[in-house]
Amino acid sequence: MFTGIVEAVGKIRSVTPQGQDKNAGVRLEIDAGDLPMEKIRVGDSVAINGACMTVVERTDNRFKVDVSRESLDRTTGLDKVHEVNLEKALALGDMLGGHLVSGHVDGVGTVRRFAPVAESWELVVEAPAVLGKFLAYKGSVAVDGVSLTVNKVQDTETGCLFSINLIPHTVEVTTLRNLAEGSEVNLEIDLIARYVERMLTAGKISPDSGR
Repeated sequence: MFTGIVEAVGKIRSVTPQGQDKNAGVRLEIDAGDLPMEKIRVGDSVAINGACMTVVERTDNRFKVDVSRESLDRTTGLDKVHEVNLEKALALGDMLGGHLVSGHVDGVGTVRRFAPVAESWELVVEAPAVLGKFLAYKGSVAVDGVSLTVNKVQDTETGCLFSINLIPHTVEVTTLRNLAEGSEVNLEIDLIARYVERMLTAGKISPDSGR
């Protein structure tokens, strides 16, 4: 589990294919930035732009993770050299400064607006329509692993637009500062919303279930 409070901005330094097969994953080597590597061991979990990955090798300032083709197909930004948000797994007793984040990306959104408004920034993201029911006014969402509060939600014919106000500190200490219109971002819905939806639909047979 994670909190969505980014601990460091690192950088993917290399992306190495794990084979020639089209279904092969990749191994990433990541510069840890200010992430406290003395607290991270091989086998530990680290969220990389919101996606939970397992450390398979480490040095004093870098670590490596293996990313499966399934993870690559369901996320964005894990297949190229660029800056990434990093957070080590939450330990019992740690402060929960953001919200409970599992590190399981639910979908990829597209930035429709990222512009300054007074001293802050407005970020508008279009989420896939299937995630729209999980987004609520003043609810929580993780964008590239950053815990954020939704200020506005609007359903459209193609998806669901949600708006977020970013304070200068968040822009300064995360990779969200690099966003622009058209950028893709990893989205994770609120964990509580996920279970509420399941409780409301459990036992119901969908029209396409074949039964």
